[in-house]
Amino acid sequence: MTRVLVQLKLALLRNGLRQSAGRRAAYIASVAAVLLVTALQLLGLVLLHGNTHAATVGTLLTALLALGWAVLPLFFPSGDETLDPTRLAMLPLRPDPLVRGLLVASLVGVGPLFTLCLAAGAAYAAARGPAAAVVAVLAVPLTVLTCVALARAVAAANIRLLTSRKGRDLAVLSGLVVAIGAQLVNFGAQRLGSAGGVAALDPVADVLRWIPPASAIGAVDAAGNGAYATAAAQLLLCAAGLAALLTVWRRALTRLMTSPDGSTIQAAEPTRRRTGSGRRLLPDGRTGTVMGRTLRYVWRDPKTKAAWITSLAIGLIIPVFNALQGTGSVYFACFASGMLGIQMYNQFGQDTSAFWIVAMTIASPRDAYLEMRARALALLLITVPYATLVTVVTTAMLGAWADLAEVLGLSFALLGAMLATGAWSSARFPYSIPQEGYKNVAPGQAGLAWISIFGGMVAAALLCAPVLALTITLHAQGADAWSWTLLPIGAAYGTAATFLGLRLVAPRTASRLPEILTAVSKG
Repeated sequence: MTRVLVQLKLALLRNGLRQSAGRRAAYIASVAAVLLVTALQLLGLVLLHGNTHAATVGTLLTALLALGWAVLPLFFPSGDETLDPTRLAMLPLRPDPLVRGLLVASLVGVGPLFTLCLAAGAAYAAARGPAAAVVAVLAVPLTVLTCVALARAVAAANIRLLTSRKGRDLAVLSGLVVAIGAQLVNFGAQRLGSAGGVAALDPVADVLRWIPPASAIGAVDAAGNGAYATAAAQLLLCAAGLAALLTVWRRALTRLMTSPDGSTIQAAEPTRRRTGSGRRLLPDGRTGTVMGRTLRYVWRDPKTKAAWITSLAIGLIIPVFNALQGTGSVYFACFASGMLGIQMYNQFGQDTSAFWIVAMTIASPRDAYLEMRARALALLLITVPYATLVTVVTTAMLGAWADLAEVLGLSFALLGAMLATGAWSSARFPYSIPQEGYKNVAPGQAGLAWISIFGGMVAAALLCAPVLALTITLHAQGADAWSWTLLPIGAAYGTAATFLGLRLVAPRTASRLPEILTAVSKG
């Protein structure tokens, strides 16, 4: 069975590359990038051999590597078809041979090669003496097997979730994790430089060296220091962790192969009646209906939800992290309004081919105005409180309470300008958002997306230039005592810009309904 599963893994890889030349090119480029990073990591660890903090770096890298193996299946469940064992549920397979075969098949690929090289480099960096070399021979494969088993156990335990709609929602949030992780790494690197370098991580490494699979690298370091009992204990701990993961994986496979899923049994819980209390909070007529539909997209559509969560997170991370690093400015709080204002762009793209239903209800510029106004109001229900919250938090962290009213006024003016230009871009440069996969633009429409978003952002910046010029003038003339007037001025300017933009774009929207429907139906 092991040989068959390995051949199956190779066949899946080979057939996937045969689908298109673009897929082959993307795969080759990604493999080349991974191999380049692998070579640089391995070279760095080799050069670190003999350094006082080599074991600390190796232990931390191994722990981060294991974390990546645990998290990656949650965001890319469809990246490897063999991660879904339910595809084999109809075959007469026993759990133990299946676990062995899938474990060996999991060692085929670029990911395991990267793990092997990093584990070997970490072990070499921490090794000192023949005893450490002997322990490293055992520690490296033990580390690789533990990482692979961890990924398999996590995938098997959550495969029902990952193949559902909620799992697809989780998958499209991978970009958010990357964005937050990049900011955390940047923040940690700066803090590390001011805290005394790698030596500040020694206490963390002392804890991680007792957690598998980092404990295997800790065993290499302990053997090099002559602590053979400690090295044996850490190796046994890693082996025990591997055995525990295989046991959990086996039980998850047994449960998946023998228990029915939601498609074969009826729901056990009684049907709950919807109260509709949230709908009663919205206005009557077309405005309330469109607002409810827009908010429902934000809550239920995977791509829309991912875009909103990413904007909400980055809009808070940028000003807060810069404030924590001591390099921030209270004006960075306007970043939240900018990120949230982007959600107004390509409003019709989220409707996809169902936009024809919306188009059937628009018979005049007045109908188009009501449609766009309701969508803008739905966005304002989220953006105004959130932009205010980010501004208050940033101001509190920097202690610049005197600038609170001024920054709020600038944020509201920028938000209104982006809603106005977003409505115009939605009517003039609509594009389709594919429902499947990770792409947010249909093939052939990337140029439309760039023009819509970046052109609209430049236009929004020019549109709110009067408020910005007033702010600069007040500071240049030393009239800081009057900066509070920017709050009502910015709010009024943003409101006027929004509704004027909606009025101007309504006739164009009503006249371009067939073109908009064609553009958003290509995904």
